[in-house]
Amino acid sequence: MTSDAPHPVRVVQLGGLMPFVREWLVERYAAPVLDELADPSGIEVAVVGGGAPAGVAEMDALPDLRAIVNFGVGYDNVDVAEASRRGIVVSNTPDVLTDAVADLAVFLVVDVLRGLTAADRFVRSGAWGRGERFPLTRDVRGAVVGILGLGRIGTAAAERLESFGAEVHYHSRNLKDVAWTYHASAVELAAASDVLVVLTPGGAGTEGLVDAAVLDALGPDGYLVNVARGSVVDEDALVAALEEGRLAGAGLDVFADEPHVPDALLARDDVVLLPHVGSATRQTREGMGRVVLDNVDAFLQRGELITRVDG
Repeated sequence: MTSDAPHPVRVVQLGGLMPFVREWLVERYAAPVLDELADPSGIEVAVVGGGAPAGVAEMDALPDLRAIVNFGVGYDNVDVAEASRRGIVVSNTPDVLTDAVADLAVFLVVDVLRGLTAADRFVRSGAWGRGERFPLTRDVRGAVVGILGLGRIGTAAAERLESFGAEVHYHSRNLKDVAWTYHASAVELAAASDVLVVLTPGGAGTEGLVDAAVLDALGPDGYLVNVARGSVVDEDALVAALEEGRLAGAGLDVFADEPHVPDALLARDDVVLLPHVGSATRQTREGMGRVVLDNVDAFLQRGELITRVDG
């Protein structure tokens, strides 16, 4: 954006955004990326996504910043505490991705129990054609599935799993007004579960929540599914549990150091690996983009955010 623009630039892109979101931001607000910003004065709103950082350095670079709009329901990439200290408000994109992520969580539960992608690899390898038999798997019906984090997505996943005949248990920060069985800790939930589905927010409060103790409680016949954040699971402890036969398998859509996946997981037939695609449908991502625009519009017009998160 050049200095002869008819209106001052008030919005900037911090990074991690999908091409169509970047295009929308340029068309609607003439929003440049931070690295191309000649004069940071007057920038009130920063839009960030894809895990790109919005921390102290980014805030220092934008002295007039008043709002950070995050493209994604998770916002552990944003230093919310520092933003709050500076009087900067933060928003995310909840609700619009609930169904897509809940669907994927359920598909991973079905996959780890029924071995669907492992069976696909079995056929493609020629093993079936050679007369080998794929091993028997486990029913979803009757399995106890523990939901770790019963928020919007966790609730949607639990409802779907019930339709498969699974028995739902959960642990959350607060007891919910639901019929499902509550457990007071992640360890207690894991001990009661055949499959533990991680759906907690990321951030310092949940880092390493699924540790060796939780995995040991899940046990050698148990499975872990993670569609939350890679930071929630102690990845070294997970690898060790799989290698030592203390866990039956895992379905993972997120990792600690994306896009890098531990080499030890790549060759394992008892692990399903996905490239963080929980919300990666065209409809969902477009819906998230529209929530971003709604938040930017609301802040520029009224000084408020529609989906503000608490600091």
